[in-house]
Amino acid sequence: MMKANYRKTFTGMALVLSSLLGLANTPGTIHTIEAFPIAITTNKTTNLIFPYEIRSVDRGSREVLVQKVKGVENILQLKAATELMKETNLTVITADGKLYSFLLNYNANPISLNYSFGKQEISEVAFSPGSTNKGLLKKYAKIASGKKKKLKGVKDKGHGIKLRLSGLYVKDNVMYYRFRIENNSDIRYDIDQLRFFVRDRKKAKRTTYQEEEIEPIYIYKDTDKVERQSEQTLVVALPKQTMPNQKYLAVQLMEENGGRDLELKIKNRNLMRATVL
Repeated sequence: MMKANYRKTFTGMALVLSSLLGLANTPGTIHTIEAFPIAITTNKTTNLIFPYEIRSVDRGSREVLVQKVKGVENILQLKAATELMKETNLTVITADGKLYSFLLNYNANPISLNYSFGKQEISEVAFSPGSTNKGLLKKYAKIASGKKKKLKGVKDKGHGIKLRLSGLYVKDNVMYYRFRIENNSDIRYDIDQLRFFVRDRKKAKRTTYQEEEIEPIYIYKDTDKVERQSEQTLVVALPKQTMPNQKYLAVQLMEENGGRDLELKIKNRNLMRATVL
């Protein structure tokens, strides 16, 4: 009777041990990434547009010609080096840590030449630092132009001309300044210059007066004149910035062959009121 009990106990322990050993040897869950098939040819360029900047590219064969678009970080261009190209693969890793796998084959007349991955619009590319996307600047400047929310208190006027900062908006690394120019006189106002400077609020004794000019990135509804008894609204895109309390952003509007010059002083407290687009 006792031998039978020992036998049952031993058998049970063996089964438990076997089960534990089996679990220990079972690998973790493995997911496969299917390679996306793409046909390429020798006399046409295939464009791969990714939602984030490209960090790494590996081609399986030298028979595939690969290059990133100059000045753009998220577009990869492909061509076949020869009509005899054998099937190969391509691996791309983007800035968000995602891996893309492609299976490449030769086809004299590919059905598709442009592939866009992710939610990003096909026209929205990631430019290299120092470059700008004029299409996006125009898009958000247009939105800023039509916004109802207004900014009050920053204005200058004289001789029937008024300049006012009517709105201030920010999107990513760009600030959009909406200006309204009013000509309440009977003489057309011809614009010579619209310039932007970062200046010191006070000039300390025995020190050099500091002034730095800021070049606009983009101007929406740019104009060179404001007709008599009319007004004009334009949006100027500048690099995003705040500034110390001892400095301000000066906006100069100068008349061509005239003396009706105006200047706005935009302080840091005004910049902090920018609305996100």
